[in-house]
Amino acid sequence: MRTSYNARMWQSSFRHEGRHTYPQSASRAREAVTHGRSSPSSRFTALPVRASRAAVTHILLGAGVSAESGVPTFRGAGGFWRTWQAQDLATPGAFRKNPSLVWEFYHYRREVMRTKDPNPAHIAIAEAETHLEAEGRRLVVITQNIDELHHRAGSKKVWELHGSLFRTLCTQCGDIRPNKDSPICTALDGKGAPDPSAEDARIPESELPRCPSCSGLIRPHVVWFGEGLDGDVLHEAGHIDYKRCLIFIFAFIFYQKLYHYRNISSIGVLTVGFNSEAKG
Repeated sequence: MRTSYNARMWQSSFRHEGRHTYPQSASRAREAVTHGRSSPSSRFTALPVRASRAAVTHILLGAGVSAESGVPTFRGAGGFWRTWQAQDLATPGAFRKNPSLVWEFYHYRREVMRTKDPNPAHIAIAEAETHLEAEGRRLVVITQNIDELHHRAGSKKVWELHGSLFRTLCTQCGDIRPNKDSPICTALDGKGAPDPSAEDARIPESELPRCPSCSGLIRPHVVWFGEGLDGDVLHEAGHIDYKRCLIFIFAFIFYQKLYHYRNISSIGVLTVGFNSEAKG
C-alpha cells in the first residue's frame, strides 16, 4: 500500500454526496469488481452517493496497511525471520516439533509491535467509523492482520480473521485470553533476535508460556497455515444484509475467501477494489 493514495479519502467519501475527486494513484490502482453492467468508471463516480446511503460498510485489509507502519510482513523476497519464512513456523506441526523456536518468532513479533503505531490509514478508518456511527450506520474492519493496530487507532468493530498476537490459546484446556505481557515469560526475555546468525534459545517446554488456568502449554491465538478461519467471524459474515452493504477491498485473495460462496454483485452490492501492486 502506498501512502500517496491519501487515506483521508475514507472520510470525505462518507461525508459528501456530491462530486468527489479521488487521488490519481488510487484511481490507477483500482481494480474492477463486477457490479451489474456498469463500467468501472461509472461505478467509481457513483461511489460517494452509494457510500452515503450504505447501512453497513466493510473494509477488507491485508498486510499492506500495517506495512505502512513499518510492521514486517514476512512475505516475498527478504521476508525471513532468521532463515525461516512465516509458513515454516506458523503451523501446528512446527509448534509440536519445536515450541521454543515458534515462541521465539512470536515473541519477536510481539516486541516489534511495541515500537509501531497506527498510521494515517488506520486513523482515518477509525474516524470514519465514528462518523458513521453518529448517523446510525456501521463500519466493519475485516482484517487478516494480527497486530491490533486498528484497535489502537480507535476502531471498535474489527473482525480479526487470523486472530491476534496479543491473545493466547491453551493447548490443553482451550482457554483464550488477552496477554500483553512483555516478555510473555521470563525465559523469552531478550530472545527472538531475527539475525540469521542468532542461535535458537532451545527453551525447555516447562519454561515456555503456561496457562494460568491449568498450567498447560499456551500458543499464540492466531490462525496458522492448515487451520480454518475464525468461525465466529465467518458466521457473522454469513448473516449480513448485503443489499445494504458497501465493500472496499484492499486484499483480493482475502475477498475471494470470505465472499466466494455468495454472488454478492448480483444482488446490487457495490464493491470497490484497490490493488496497490497495479502497474501504470
